Parts: sequence; C-alpha cells; structure tokens
Amino acid sequence: MDRRELRRPGYVSHDTRAAILFLLPFLVPYVVLKLWPILYGFWISLHNWSSIGGTPTFVGTQNYERILNDSLFWQALGHTLLFTALATPSLIVLGMALALVLNRKLPGGGIFRTLFYLPNMLSVSVISLIFVAVLTADNSGLVNNFLGNFGIAPVPFLLNQYTAMPSLASAAVWWTVGFNMLILLAGLQNIPGEIIDAARVDGASGWRLFVWVTLPQLRRPLMLVTILQFIACFQVFGLVDVMTRGGPGGATRSLVYYIFERAFTNSQLGYGAGIATFLFLILFVVSILQLRFFRRQDDAA
Repeated sequence: MDRRELRRPGYVSHDTRAAILFLLPFLVPYVVLKLWPILYGFWISLHNWSSIGGTPTFVGTQNYERILNDSLFWQALGHTLLFTALATPSLIVLGMALALVLNRKLPGGGIFRTLFYLPNMLSVSVISLIFVAVLTADNSGLVNNFLGNFGIAPVPFLLNQYTAMPSLASAAVWWTVGFNMLILLAGLQNIPGEIIDAARVDGASGWRLFVWVTLPQLRRPLMLVTILQFIACFQVFGLVDVMTRGGPGGATRSLVYYIFERAFTNSQLGYGAGIATFLFLILFVVSILQLRFFRRQDDAA
C-alpha cells in the first residue's frame, strides 16, 4: 500500500478495524452496564431526588458538602476500614497457606482443592444464614454449643459490638478464601522448578526459600488477589444485610449498607449517589496506588 495512503487523515488500517470488531462484544456491554451507570450516578448525585419516578432538583455540590459533615458517613467508613483490615490480610495469608500445602503432592489433593473452593460457589445469602446458625447466641449455635462443653457461657457474637465485625470477617474469609487459594496455587505451579532447585543447591530452604524465591515469583498473583479482595471487602453489603442489619447499634454499618439506607430506606437518592461516587473515588485511587506499588516491585526485581 502507498505510504501516502497510510498518512491520510482518518485512515484506519485493516488490523485496527479487526481489533475494533473483536473488542466491540466487550466494549458495548462495558459502556452500557459499567461506564454509563457511573456517569449517570454522578449526575444523580448533583440533584435532590426523593424517589424513583419523582422530579430531581439540581443542587450542585450540596450532597458532597453534606458528606463532609455527616458523622454517620464517617462512622460507616471507619467500620468498612475495620472490616477490610480484618478480612483482607486474613484472606491473603490463609489463601497462601492453603496454596502452599496443596502445592505438595498429597493424596487426595484434588478433593481438598474442591472442598476449600466449594463455599465460594454459594450465594451470600446462604453463607450468611449458615453463619447466623453457627453463631446463634444460645446453645443451639454450633460455636456456643462447643464452648458450653467447657463451661463457657454463650457468647452473643452478632449482638455484641466487639464481636459482630470479627464475626462478619470470619464469614467472608470462609466464603472466599478458596478463590485466593486457586489463584496463588496456579502461581506456585507456574514457578520453574529450575529456580527452586538452584536455590536449594545454594543452601536456601524453608523460610528463606519462601521469602527470597517463592514470594518474588508470586508478585503478579499477589497483586491480583490483593486488589480484588480490597475492592470486595470495601464493598461488603450482603453479609451485613443478612447477618446484622448494620447492628448492634450501627457497629457493623458498612459504607455500602449506609448508601442503601440513605438511597432506598430514607428515599435520598441524590445523597446516596453522592456517597457512592465518593466510594468509587476511594477504590479507584487506592487501586491505582496498589498497582504502582506492585509495578515498582517488578521494576526493582
């Protein structure tokens, strides 16, 4: 083809057109189901809107100014940070431990992988109801029944402000740790055996082998599970809605649950959309920072 034709304004090569056609099946649903709702939600946040089907009134940035002075918002943000701090490290560490164990040639390894992953296939409602039954305050609950064998009085796990959030985090860990386990196990199985053998020849073993050889090789799987689990934990809603309803006394009211209360329970759609936009910005900024951190680790390696 003539080079002058390639330089012509508006010219699109055959490869570019083919690439666009292949991307369209993904881009169209992404724009309709992801990008447009984000933009529309931001538009709603600039209005005072009391109910779906009602007439919105433009208020500019008033909803965002209201967020800064909303004590319940900051409490919900603190509860969300606490849940994330409890659940995310536990999910990563336990997922890594399970992956390391199952990476060894053990009899029935495939069965154990399936058993550990099975809870991840259940819905949040099923998981929540299971843990409500397990953590029931009287002796009919599995945990309190076990503690009763040692003369320990029943503990109201979901009714105590100090134990309710750890109980939610425990449910989240049991529910989703199998996903992290599979991702990290796949990463372990992709580490070239020559690297491990060379490290052992040089005298590395046990903890040193894990820290200096295994972990550096797992940077990308760890980056994936860290970012995904942070986002998932920060958006916790189903566990809170079914297990505690934000109680006791608002001790487990997460940020997404607070959005639900404002937007749908209190019919403040504009204000709820403002909080949702604020949440989106938090997750976006933190995810970018995490990506940069892991990329610097790659560059340093």
